[in-house]
Amino acid sequence: MAFSSGGSDSDEVFGEINVTPLVDVMLVLLVTFIITAPMLTNTINVNLPDTQPTFQQKDPEKPTVISVDETGKVYIDKEGYPLVEVEAELIKRKTENPEIRLNLNADEKVNYGVIAKVMAAIERAGIDRLSFISENQAP
Repeated sequence: MAFSSGGSDSDEVFGEINVTPLVDVMLVLLVTFIITAPMLTNTINVNLPDTQPTFQQKDPEKPTVISVDETGKVYIDKEGYPLVEVEAELIKRKTENPEIRLNLNADEKVNYGVIAKVMAAIERAGIDRLSFISENQAP
């Protein structure tokens, strides 16, 4: 929207917009919001009684860590196990804790076949909460 700034002979267009009405409207909206915002919270001040908890929430257990070093040796919570005994140990731990969680750490130089065998043992043990742990690659 352009306005003429003078007589009819001038071809010059006045291109400024008067922002005063815009600022007035924004200030009215701001004041309205400041006044109505505290009224939007429907809180009633109530003094709640002190009671004993009926349910004690336990802290989440740390996950079991399975590590495989570059030679292919398997460790469960820093204790070494032969590959053939990993499944039996995991089944034992699953019966002790049905909600067991595993973190799998493997050296980057380890043979993939060893990792596949460990993952198969985890699956046969019935454990479905498995996380793979890696390090961030430097840019």
